[in-house]
Amino acid sequence: MDFSLFYFANDSAVDGDRYRLLLEGAKFADEHGFTAVWTPERHFHPFGGLYPNPAVTGAAIAAVTSRVGIRAGSVVAPLHHPLRIAEEWSVVDNISGGRVGVSFASGWHADDYALRPENYADRRRLLGEHLEDVRRLWRGEAVPFANGVGQTNDVKVFPPPVQPELPVWVTSAGGVETFRAAGRHGAGVLTHLLDQDIDGLAGKLTEYRKALADRPDADGWPGHVALMIHTYLHEDEDAARELVRQPLSDYMRSSLHLLLNAQLDGRRKVDVSKLSDEDTQFMVDMAFDRYFDFGLLGSVAKAAAAVERFRSIGVDEVACLIDFGLPTDAVLSSLSTLDELRRLAARS
Repeated sequence: MDFSLFYFANDSAVDGDRYRLLLEGAKFADEHGFTAVWTPERHFHPFGGLYPNPAVTGAAIAAVTSRVGIRAGSVVAPLHHPLRIAEEWSVVDNISGGRVGVSFASGWHADDYALRPENYADRRRLLGEHLEDVRRLWRGEAVPFANGVGQTNDVKVFPPPVQPELPVWVTSAGGVETFRAAGRHGAGVLTHLLDQDIDGLAGKLTEYRKALADRPDADGWPGHVALMIHTYLHEDEDAARELVRQPLSDYMRSSLHLLLNAQLDGRRKVDVSKLSDEDTQFMVDMAFDRYFDFGLLGSVAKAAAAVERFRSIGVDEVACLIDFGLPTDAVLSSLSTLDELRRLAARS
């Protein structure tokens, strides 16, 4: 089982140096055998608001590390031109000496499409097209695009990247067709347990690997599944629960209307401010109990059992989301315990 760090902070909960946890955590991951550091793409809201462009944060990580992988979790592909994605990440690939990877997503909120409103309705198809265009550009192929006067030109990107192939994933919030699409593209999968349970995920991973094996150009690669999971480890289980209860509850409360509206797929908006305090607290409490039970929250022994469960259904990497509101010093000091879990999982 690979271990990586995943970031998705609520900007309104961060005091002082906004990127200290990101950069110090990346240095720790680089020095202690972690596989990668993931940063997302989020727009126009405090939830995830530290990360509007993962290529920028990726470049910062590249400058302070020497080994660890640098990944986008995710690039919302239909918000950008494929040329821009390939250019930006090729720069980061050069700065890092060939350590980047990109998970492509179709996006989860209509409001994000203020950047490219014309692409919202067709975003899922465009995700696949953009992924393949970026791959071709990455390989050095000339890809035809229209210029400013309507002429079609074959375009290459500069600088050329270090890696001959771009490692790619497809991000899925739980839709089984997205898992199948990742398999058809010969890509990895980045997913989470926010809207799905372990048993449901197991079935989707079966569909993913079936689609992967059924490709005409299948080469026997078994695929790669990275699972994002909230993480904070402490030697005392009860102490851990009380330490994370308030920050994790606040973190979930800050994202409540985003998650509800994402489930409605932009068809209508939910005004969370009109929910009663009791209803809001009920939803937050239910979410907290669920996340604490299945997340890497609490003792190493509890987390080790969860890792083995993830391994048993076909997860290859645990992407540990660490920046959900605990004080920066507390999170940084807990990374040594997380490294203990990583080493324990490697031995098992």
